[in-house]
Amino acid sequence: MVRSVAVTVLICLSSVGSLGVAAQQQGDVRRVSLTAGRSTVLMTDYDITRIAITDPAIADAVVVQAREVLIDGKAAGTVSLIIWGTNERRQYDVVVDPGVSTLEQRLQALFPGEDIRVNTNGDAVILSGKVSSNQIALRAAEIATASATKLKVVNLLQLPGGAGSQQVMLQVRFAEVSRRALRELGVSLFTSPTGIENTVGRVTTQQFAAPGFQNFEVTKESGKFGSDVVSAKGEFTFGDFLNLFLFSEKYDIGAMVRALKGRGLLQSLAEPNLIAYNGQEASFLAGGEIPIPVVSGLSNTVSVDYKEYGIRLNFRPTVAGDTIRLHVKPEVSTLDFPNGILLSGFRIPALATRRAETEVELRDGQSFAIAGLLNNMSQDDVNEQPGLAKLPIIGHLFRSRAERAEQTELLVLITPQLVRPLNPDEVPPLPTLQQRFLKRGDDVGSKLEGGGGVVDAPDKKAAK
Repeated sequence: MVRSVAVTVLICLSSVGSLGVAAQQQGDVRRVSLTAGRSTVLMTDYDITRIAITDPAIADAVVVQAREVLIDGKAAGTVSLIIWGTNERRQYDVVVDPGVSTLEQRLQALFPGEDIRVNTNGDAVILSGKVSSNQIALRAAEIATASATKLKVVNLLQLPGGAGSQQVMLQVRFAEVSRRALRELGVSLFTSPTGIENTVGRVTTQQFAAPGFQNFEVTKESGKFGSDVVSAKGEFTFGDFLNLFLFSEKYDIGAMVRALKGRGLLQSLAEPNLIAYNGQEASFLAGGEIPIPVVSGLSNTVSVDYKEYGIRLNFRPTVAGDTIRLHVKPEVSTLDFPNGILLSGFRIPALATRRAETEVELRDGQSFAIAGLLNNMSQDDVNEQPGLAKLPIIGHLFRSRAERAEQTELLVLITPQLVRPLNPDEVPPLPTLQQRFLKRGDDVGSKLEGGGGVVDAPDKKAAK
């Protein structure tokens, strides 16, 4: 009797098992979990004829034997895996974990005694818990960013004393100083338009402006070569008298001398203020845009692109308590016409750019300076008449020189401050004038009528 009961139970269990298999075949989805960078083997109870997976970039599957499938986890996410047999078909949800459990173990090993927890939410890795110092919070975020390269790291680690402000105001001061020195020396010799003994001449190196001649009229005794000149006249043309101008009407000879020495000093200052949220980037630009024509190769049409220039600042703060880590990139660019290009009759200037990129860690209200962005330029131009400039003593009359030296220095002073909202009792009063402009009531009309104005009366009795 006992044996027959046991047989009945086995039969019932077999029936239940067959019903379960039928349910799985009709749409029951199984779950397979693994970690990114790891593999697992999925066993089936039937021979596999075909498999399909939705996204091989998240997980890939390969049939290694008739009833074994090797699944490789590649990136965080969930994909569907369908396996076909001769008379079977099953579907699986392959869930790939980004390996945050390994990251949490690593952080606990590196920072023993710290309460650091790691969670995932979609495409983000969230660090939570409490740490004892700013340095540990920043280092934990750096390790998480390096471990989960394709995921965004959200740092919610709390410091002793509660959470501070998550907004940073950056006070920036750009100071640019330019020093310039110039020295020029040159001589141009010339005769009058009628010449000396019927000979007109001019000596110049063309480095500086020289006089010209026009409207020549000469009358000779005859048309023969070498006949005497009866009368001659002409006109001077001057583009610049330079520094010194001498002309002798008696001897019909003159000279223009360029002797100049100059010094200059230029200083410019910009003081932008920027506010950025923790981990977000903010930018500032004080300058303009220059149009640049761009010619397409196929249709030969010309389009215009704009290039920004001026004083630019990009920064990204990372806040940990009262410590602020800044990624700062200041840049100063100016138009450089001498090094520009000429395109279709248009002068397109180049850009002279000075930039720096650095990271610094400061506390609230501390400042740091970026200096040493120097730009030195020296130019020396010499023009001379070949042969004549080599003559002793008088050779200097056939030579001209221009020397130019310029030095530009840029200083950037940056002060980050945590933004804290004001309490109602801390709001400062608005600036107002103590003197009232107009009085209310009938005094307004009487005051304005006395001054010759016209005002509507407030009621009928006043109008009468």
